[in-house]
Amino acid sequence: MTILRRLYDWVLSWAQTPYGVFALAILAFAEASFFPVPPDVLLMALALSMPKKAYRFALIATIGSIVGGALGYLIGWGLWDSVGPYFYRYVPGVTVEGFDHIGSLFNLYGFWIIFAAGFTPIPYKIFTIGAGVFSVNFPVFMLASLVGRSLRFFLVAGMFYYLGKPAREFIEKYFNLLSILALLVMIAVILLFKFYY
Repeated sequence: MTILRRLYDWVLSWAQTPYGVFALAILAFAEASFFPVPPDVLLMALALSMPKKAYRFALIATIGSIVGGALGYLIGWGLWDSVGPYFYRYVPGVTVEGFDHIGSLFNLYGFWIIFAAGFTPIPYKIFTIGAGVFSVNFPVFMLASLVGRSLRFFLVAGMFYYLGKPAREFIEKYFNLLSILALLVMIAVILLFKFYY
């Protein structure tokens, strides 16, 4: 946890430099395939300091994350035999059985499980790499990633654009709960749509 806290503080420090926007793009790219700190941290700091540019920052985070997700997919698709053992060793909480379960979720829910991983606090990198390992349809993977990631980052940006500093305190306190609630609402809407149509 100490290492993660140091990484968090290091990521946050980039907001105070002229390279903050570039760092956001790199962070979003890296987090989608291997880095443990989500780009929301830096996105919030930049949006707080320059609220009128919040949507621009969200776009940069989205593009970086989508490209990083594609790299994660390629790692799973082409390098899994080499990186698999390290993946299980260094990604906390991931077991062979748990990863196989993710493969079954891809088969059952496809687009929606990738969307959920992109939108919620679920570690996105596990699902980008898993999508490659289990040969998820690449265009579907990219579309689901685009929708999930852009919704997540643009919602954060919108709160800062309209609310400023109070948005940061609110998001930091309730981010996980809010994203899970939003996902549950979305699942309910999909189930209702399937039931009636």
